[in-house]
Amino acid sequence: MPPYTPRKHRPAAADNRFAAPPENLAGSYLIAHVDGGARGNPGPAAFGVVVTDQAGHSLAMLSEYLGHQTNNYAEYSGLLAALQYALEHGHKALKVISDSELLVRQIKGVYRVKSPGLQELYRRAKELIGKLEWFSIEHVLREKNREADRLANAAMDKGMGRRMLAPVSLAVPQQPEYEGVVRNGVIKLLDAELPEETRVQVRVKS
Repeated sequence: MPPYTPRKHRPAAADNRFAAPPENLAGSYLIAHVDGGARGNPGPAAFGVVVTDQAGHSLAMLSEYLGHQTNNYAEYSGLLAALQYALEHGHKALKVISDSELLVRQIKGVYRVKSPGLQELYRRAKELIGKLEWFSIEHVLREKNREADRLANAAMDKGMGRRMLAPVSLAVPQQPEYEGVVRNGVIKLLDAELPEETRVQVRVKS
């Protein structure tokens, strides 16, 4: 009989949802780029999610303003939105891509969730992951997650009441035209008077 190993030292049971997708799901899983942020941390917060198929065709763009929250709260909210989208649309497999190393490592079980404000979100995320047949999550650098970041920032702007500035017109303003005739070599205006030394451009009418 093998020696008894105390429970606290036993390795966690492997979760097959984090392994390679099974053959029946290998070509049919969704990919969700998720991001979240807060200006001030905590501060005005929002998440952005871009859902695609494996060929990169866009299926959905999700975003929401979350009010006054933390970066991590926004990141988890993005993950939950991606999971809920997959389940509500009948998908059994999902690959999540995030630039939050903390989120990725917590979901994989590498880091513990110590923040009371995140524990409920973590519990909800694991519950939804448990309803999938396959799930994967990986960390990428921020520049590889730009579209989700753009959506999150747009939601923050909208939630904070910001508006895009109107584009500046570069058109040259139209100059006034006057009627006139030449008399004794001098142009005489018929319907206006101009200050002395005004520079003009003459266009002869037929």
